Amino acid sequence: MSLLAVGTLAYDDVYTPYGEVKMIEAGSCTYIAMAATYFVQPVQLVSVIGGDFNDAFLADLERRGADLEGVEVIPDGKSFYWAGRYHDDMMGRDTLDTQLNVLADFNPKVPPSYRGTDYIMLGNLTPAVQSSVLDQLEGRPKLVALDTMNFWMDHALEDLKAVLRRIDVLIVNDEEARQLSGELSLLKAAAKIVEMGPRILIIKKGEHGALLFDGEELFSAPALLLPKVVDPTGAGDTFAGGLMGYLAATDDLSFANLKRAVIYGSAMASFVVEDFGTRRMQGLDREQIDHRVQRFADLIHVAI
Repeated sequence: MSLLAVGTLAYDDVYTPYGEVKMIEAGSCTYIAMAATYFVQPVQLVSVIGGDFNDAFLADLERRGADLEGVEVIPDGKSFYWAGRYHDDMMGRDTLDTQLNVLADFNPKVPPSYRGTDYIMLGNLTPAVQSSVLDQLEGRPKLVALDTMNFWMDHALEDLKAVLRRIDVLIVNDEEARQLSGELSLLKAAAKIVEMGPRILIIKKGEHGALLFDGEELFSAPALLLPKVVDPTGAGDTFAGGLMGYLAATDDLSFANLKRAVIYGSAMASFVVEDFGTRRMQGLDREQIDHRVQRFADLIHVAI
């Protein structure tokens, strides 16, 4: 099995109470690939970068199992850039700068060798771009997951509703679920969102875990308390990468396995926040991942 991920390869400047980094490699594809390649290879990336992107970092992604055939390079362009400062509580943040650069004219081209991939992760991009990727696929994938955000609900709601009718899994946070549905209750929000198209809904609740809805089935995954959260950037994409990487590797879409995938995604996200960018992800091994997963399992195990 393989996984196709569509999103950004970018540079970030990040400021938190624990320090700062400038021009660190980031973007949704970066975090998805870093997590997913621990479970499945190849992870086929569709993105765009400028000639300024770090060749050594790209080579490391390839070494880990990322396939970069679908990454378009604009030699005289600059890669997408974001800068942000986190509040002392590490929950809120202020965007200091956003430069779309080559992303402004991004028209994703899915290579022929990717078009039959069974597992698809559509990172947070304009809904029209996400739809254009689905238009290029051959046949119906086994599972298509999509991430989105409040901005598209405000500025491209009809396009978002159109692409929701074409996917299987929607991954949003609790604020986004409430906005999309118009409901304060997450249970009512889930019911309305599922009517829009996705069979499976995952609602991320940050330090409070995640909710998984699949038909009449509901699972509440815990969050792991950490001694220090250094940089929350990319936690959601890392969660998605771990989740989809695990599902592609196991090729099992039962509710029991979806629950396991949410735990694996949560475990990967718990690693990435422990350092800036993808630094913490770069030195992991499967033994460390399995140990972290077991800590999550211990939190939800109870004999009654």
